[in-house]
Amino acid sequence: MAGRLQDKVAIVTGAGTGIGEAIAHTFAREGARLLLAGLPGDPVADVCAAVAERGGEARIHVGNLAEEEDARACVQAAIDGFGRLDVLVNNAGVFLAVAETQDYPIDAFEETLRHNLRSVFLMTRFALPHLRQTRGCIVSAGSESGTIGLAQNAVYGATKGWIHAFTRGVAVEQAPYGVRANCVCPGPIDTAWTHKETGPMTEEMERTTVESTALGRLGTPEEVAGVYAFLASDEASYVTGALWAVDGGVTVAKGSVGTKVPDELRAEPQPTLPLRHSRDGLANKNVRHAAE
Repeated sequence: MAGRLQDKVAIVTGAGTGIGEAIAHTFAREGARLLLAGLPGDPVADVCAAVAERGGEARIHVGNLAEEEDARACVQAAIDGFGRLDVLVNNAGVFLAVAETQDYPIDAFEETLRHNLRSVFLMTRFALPHLRQTRGCIVSAGSESGTIGLAQNAVYGATKGWIHAFTRGVAVEQAPYGVRANCVCPGPIDTAWTHKETGPMTEEMERTTVESTALGRLGTPEEVAGVYAFLASDEASYVTGALWAVDGGVTVAKGSVGTKVPDELRAEPQPTLPLRHSRDGLANKNVRHAAE
């Protein structure tokens, strides 16, 4: 049986780690041909090799997609390699610091804007002419923090709010050309970003993040990737301008509701994807760790 993305060509940015790695494997399992993009130092080549080991077809592009020429070259690499483009997944982004706004590092602010905003704009701009030809779609990484804000990283939440608004604007303006645009809005997911050992969170933040989630646990990259696959597929042909929450109920919860979930319901589902880099997303990044 053909997969839901059979023979579609997709660019996945931030494909070397975390949710991006899971999207790559999920899309490949559903039959997509992939251009996997990552920053220098990201294990995108390893993910590409793992996809190929399981019979998938993928190529890589290494570069900084916040730079105009790198973004343009990434889109062109997909066209040169596969002859078309059906799906753009704007997954790349950073979460570099935790601090109240008066203490937030200005260089982290500027770096976050470049990676979270400029890359999304540039990739969308350069991909659209090709997506119009295939009546393709864009799926971008929003966040629950783009809806409700994020204390101690107001900058990150603001970038995701921008992506939400940008995606909805693109959805309306591109609808006459057959192009859909949607956001996947994860809550706390089991990646580098939600663990004090690999990201900027403190132990208290790590604990309260889970406690404020209605399901009482972190989500998995694979759970998020499944929603990306649906929105990229023809099954979602009547879905555009959507902000699709995959957040364990954190946006509707009030207080420490996660503490009421019994232990037997807190276990993450067993993985079906061969993920190797779920918690490597901030490796080689300039992370500012919070003081306990």
